[in-house]
Amino acid sequence: MTRELLIGTYTERLPHVDGHAEGVLSARFDGTAVTDATVAARVDNPSWVTASPDGGAVYAVSETEPDGRVFAFSRGSDGTLTELGSVSSGGPSPAHLVVHPSRPLLLAGTYGGGTISVFALNADGSLGERTAFLQHEGRGPDPERQDAPHVHQLSVDPVTGDVVVVDLGLGEVRWYALSEAGGLTLRSEATVVVGSAGPRHLVFHPDGQHAVLVNELDSSVDVLRREGDRFVRTQSTTTRAGDASGDNAPAAVCVSASGGTVLVSNRGDDTVAVLAFDAETSRLSLVASVPVGGKTPRDLVIAPGGDRVLAACQDSDEVTVFAFDDAARTLRPLGSSPIPTPVSLRFV
Repeated sequence: MTRELLIGTYTERLPHVDGHAEGVLSARFDGTAVTDATVAARVDNPSWVTASPDGGAVYAVSETEPDGRVFAFSRGSDGTLTELGSVSSGGPSPAHLVVHPSRPLLLAGTYGGGTISVFALNADGSLGERTAFLQHEGRGPDPERQDAPHVHQLSVDPVTGDVVVVDLGLGEVRWYALSEAGGLTLRSEATVVVGSAGPRHLVFHPDGQHAVLVNELDSSVDVLRREGDRFVRTQSTTTRAGDASGDNAPAAVCVSASGGTVLVSNRGDDTVAVLAFDAETSRLSLVASVPVGGKTPRDLVIAPGGDRVLAACQDSDEVTVFAFDDAARTLRPLGSSPIPTPVSLRFV
């Protein structure tokens, strides 16, 4: 079955990337290759793209300075995107967006500004009022990468409904209570401190009792286990093969539907780390390190159906595709498709 795939990209040369795409891309995935990529919306540096649960609305950051923006689009039955408007992201270089799974709210975080915003969503998917705005303060242990707050990812706790904020700059994962009016209140007792490891992205396990956190600065991945109304870190292990050397920075993390396999993209080693997860012991073990087939893998997604994995290889202008066997925990390369400066992948 062919599925539509939205691709976030970079359009400009920045210190960390030679962006040369033209905006948000729409493509088709047939199970083997990404084809028919077209420019669906011309946005500057739409490095993160997401969609409403029904796919009728699409949202993209514009990762720019000194102030970024958040764009909203309606998505037609033919996949075309029609702009519904844009608003300030509340700081420079927005890095992440997430649509609340059950409420008409959009959460946005800025890497450059260390801010979090909550926007109400109108019935047509357009952006309404900003219901919350928070500015993180402080710094982490690493003087170069943690000199200020850097919000990298947002998610919603599937059990409590709290907003979870991963701040690489502070070295913390913070839980915020979300009010009926869309306000945020810090639950300071729930904060998970990982320090110089540099937390980047978090994903909840299907059992709702665990989360997996990937850390950019020390190439580690942590298991968090729910205990009462907070999470505790039960393990930290490497994302790298034993013979790996040189610089490396993990990017994306995902968990299979069974919960038994965790995948992490490694930029530098240019591999996909395949880890087995044991829910009984709350532990991960690295079982394979698979060459990604390209350079600088950013986003990593498991396709609908669960038997394909796609990697956005930012610096080699391609999306690589793997056949994925969850039970055997294997990835088999199926090929690559040319895509300019791909960063994020979202099936709709």
